[in-house]
Amino acid sequence: MRSAVIRTDRYARGSIVFHWTIAVAILLNLAIGIGHDAMPRGWGVMPLHKSLGITVLVLTLARLAWRLVHRPPPLHPDMPVWERLAANASHWALYAFSILVPLTGWAMVSGGEVRRPLDWFGLFPIPYLPVSQATAGAAHEGHEVLGYALLALVVLHTLAALRHHLILRDSTLVRMLPILRAPTPR
Repeated sequence: MRSAVIRTDRYARGSIVFHWTIAVAILLNLAIGIGHDAMPRGWGVMPLHKSLGITVLVLTLARLAWRLVHRPPPLHPDMPVWERLAANASHWALYAFSILVPLTGWAMVSGGEVRRPLDWFGLFPIPYLPVSQATAGAAHEGHEVLGYALLALVVLHTLAALRHHLILRDSTLVRMLPILRAPTPR
């Protein structure tokens, strides 16, 4: 019988699955949200955009609950204080934007002059939020601004992970992407 070893140098499998599932959904949704005007109307991308947004919202809330029970591995011990603060701030900002962007989108469609169908991938309806048209208008503006801010955070997060892997050559990226091997120090 093999003894169970708890690894503290990597994220738990559940954290990894949450991270990459949410990441793919956010990237797809940012592409649809930013580029939907250039896409043919017949593609019907906005129902997909709404369904992915609700998925991001639910998975992010589930991931936050998961994180309360499953602590992340500690940051690299040689990481400077400023970098630790930046890493923690950007992670919590990613959580916040992954909740706020879908919520503002949901509020936007809930209080619009013309209510379009709102469902989850055509499987079941999603109830509208009880918001006024004024709130929906503010949510529309917030959704766009927050969406671009989320895109900036995603780019920053990706560049930071690549910096750790390719320049600093530490195991930061390997903790969330186990198919990689830790880089050899120079």
